[in-house]
Amino acid sequence: MSYITLHSTKLRHNYKVLDQLFKENKIEWAIVAKLLCGNTKFLQVLLDITDKEICDSRLSNLKTIKKLSPDKQTIYIKPPAKRLAKSIVKFADVSFNTELGTLELLSEEAVKQDKIHRVVLMVEMGELREGIMARNLMSFYDEVLQLPNIEVVGLGTNLNCLNGILPDEKKLIKLNRFKEIVEENSGEKIPYISGGSSVTIPLIFKNEVPLGINHFRVGETLFFGTNVYKDSVMAGMYQDVFTLTAEIIEMQEKPTIPSGNAGTNLTGETPTFSEEEKGKSSLRAIVDIGLLDIDHKDIMALIPGIEIIGASSDMLILDLGENSENLEVGDTINFSMNYMAVLRAMNSDYVDKKVDTDIITSGLSNDEFVCLN
Repeated sequence: MSYITLHSTKLRHNYKVLDQLFKENKIEWAIVAKLLCGNTKFLQVLLDITDKEICDSRLSNLKTIKKLSPDKQTIYIKPPAKRLAKSIVKFADVSFNTELGTLELLSEEAVKQDKIHRVVLMVEMGELREGIMARNLMSFYDEVLQLPNIEVVGLGTNLNCLNGILPDEKKLIKLNRFKEIVEENSGEKIPYISGGSSVTIPLIFKNEVPLGINHFRVGETLFFGTNVYKDSVMAGMYQDVFTLTAEIIEMQEKPTIPSGNAGTNLTGETPTFSEEEKGKSSLRAIVDIGLLDIDHKDIMALIPGIEIIGASSDMLILDLGENSENLEVGDTINFSMNYMAVLRAMNSDYVDKKVDTDIITSGLSNDEFVCLN
């Protein structure tokens, strides 16, 4: 069975790097754990590392977190469905909201459950995903203030996830100004502006995050050590917190080009081949993972010279090249994974999940970002 490994020591290192960065800049941060898909083994590793709030967009995952750690503060980070109001109040200490009707239901449930439910009002800042239009924010806030057992603890925004709109100093200053206007008009204080996510982190190094932006929500940079703004890596952090391992179930010398009349394959494509490859062959291996569990375009073999040729529903086809490692049937091959690869594998019951606690001594990227002392 193929499996994904979480390298806990590398995750802990990445966490310490980010925690130091945010402390130095007087910014609070929460961890977006939706990538872990509610897996109890991996969630427990994360909970052992941090005392931060945990964010997720799946209610079942927040329920699992509360079961593992009842006192852990949880945040539901998408506008709740109305039908989930009761469970949102039960399992999320904070939720992100944009609809008054939904907030009214959350208020009713908070009264019934004798709780104060805290909310962040999301503001549209150009990404055109979730968010209250700025022109409606003041009247919206005034309405929310009237709801019993609802406490507005922040304004927030989402960028980069749908249309790729990047955060910049101008947008963040504007968001901070929205908060000041709301406070001036209402006489109420709003403690947080959750204006930052992984994509906003590079702005910290350029001193382009206004002082009012005091809360970040971070997932990708923690788990992958990525500079999302530049689509590159963060020096001093590990990019291989996760690895995928699959077993070779067949290895044969086969022609490079298939024979026979070609129709469409499983994914609706008709592959094309170069005539130059006619008569040639290559050493091919099949490993025990496929499109049901992974998109082969999102992974890369960690052994140099191995090329991914394609995949079917539950098999991945490789060209082993010179087979420099003298691999045989029964051996395993490790693959690096990007965010979408991990997300898909984590959501598959057919990929086992393992935790590695080995001590690591190398493998850090070493560009411009300074690591921990």
